[in-house]
Amino acid sequence: MIASVAPIPVKVIKPLPSGYQIPDPLPWPQIAGPLAAAEDALARLDERLAKSPIRDGWIARTHFTDACASLWFEGELVHLEDLVLHDAEMDVRAPTHELTRAHAVLRARRRIANAKPGWALSIAGLAGLRGRGGQGELEDGSGGRNEETDEELDANEAGDEADSAEPLRLTVTDARLADAFAAVDAAIAKADRTLAGEIATSRSSERDPLVYDLDWDEDERLDAWRAVVDQTHTLPPALAAAIAADAWSALEPLQHTPWLGRLLAASVLRERGKTRWHLSCFHDGLKAIPRERRRPPRDSAGRLAIQLEAITAAGAAGLKDHDRWLTARTLLARKLDGRRSTSRLPALLDYVLTRPIVSAGMIAKELRITPRAAQDLVAELGLREATGRGRYRAWGIL
Repeated sequence: MIASVAPIPVKVIKPLPSGYQIPDPLPWPQIAGPLAAAEDALARLDERLAKSPIRDGWIARTHFTDACASLWFEGELVHLEDLVLHDAEMDVRAPTHELTRAHAVLRARRRIANAKPGWALSIAGLAGLRGRGGQGELEDGSGGRNEETDEELDANEAGDEADSAEPLRLTVTDARLADAFAAVDAAIAKADRTLAGEIATSRSSERDPLVYDLDWDEDERLDAWRAVVDQTHTLPPALAAAIAADAWSALEPLQHTPWLGRLLAASVLRERGKTRWHLSCFHDGLKAIPRERRRPPRDSAGRLAIQLEAITAAGAAGLKDHDRWLTARTLLARKLDGRRSTSRLPALLDYVLTRPIVSAGMIAKELRITPRAAQDLVAELGLREATGRGRYRAWGIL
């Protein structure tokens, strides 16, 4: 080495720490108050819904509002009436990309709410929610077969083996018929691969690099997030849900579905038995927090406090909506007195409670009547018009 040339020191830049660490010790002085308020709000709302006559309607309506709020966080405005009509397959215009995404959130909420409390947090549940059900769901569903089904399958397999033992004496002489049989065989093979989950597992390799980051290991990030959730079993349910939502925002397991983390945080509350009768609306709760407070602070105590305040706001808003809709139902139920037993007004009242708005076409489709008869029933029940437009009319209990 030449004496005049000195070695240049190389500074090694350490990679940024990956993963999410639960604060240890937890900042109890900062989160104790919001935690108590969140636990109380959830308990009050769930107890009110336990014996409520409009529980199913409340759950159905909050699915729509929370789906719209999820797109609101991404800077997209999805009108509630457009989402309701799109769900009923009665769009008044071509659906936009934002409306389609909001409908995906709506379907995910319904799927989580209708499943078992711990399904969404399981491996099969996560695979189904991210569009990679495949073999996980098949294995999960095959465990519940009864003995009669097994006997029938065994008999069918035995029959198939007997049939296959005989030599196939059919010879295809027509070239077009042979091509048709080949196309059918290819379609059957593709269906078998789909059921086996092979297409779902290979979908990541077929992603467009302009849309997806190919170095983004979603499976590894999901495993890290599930490990964080497993560490919260000894914590209060509301705090565990807040940590799950905060960890999802930090880890970002899925590239294009940030809203799924808040739905899974609500599933944590269901799994822990805190919300037995409803699925909490995290997006609605965060929407009620002022923008200055909603900005995620750098310290973990501030982020967890915001998540707990969102849970409290969602519980308080849900309680107010429940009481308002219950009062409206009580007032409208008075108009049902003296009606004949074949009247469609009770069915119309129950249907209106499950949708934020209803149109004449939706009522006609649900009650199997004509649109003109649907408008007559709306006039008899005295529903409030929601749109105020003569060309497109809709009614609802706001």
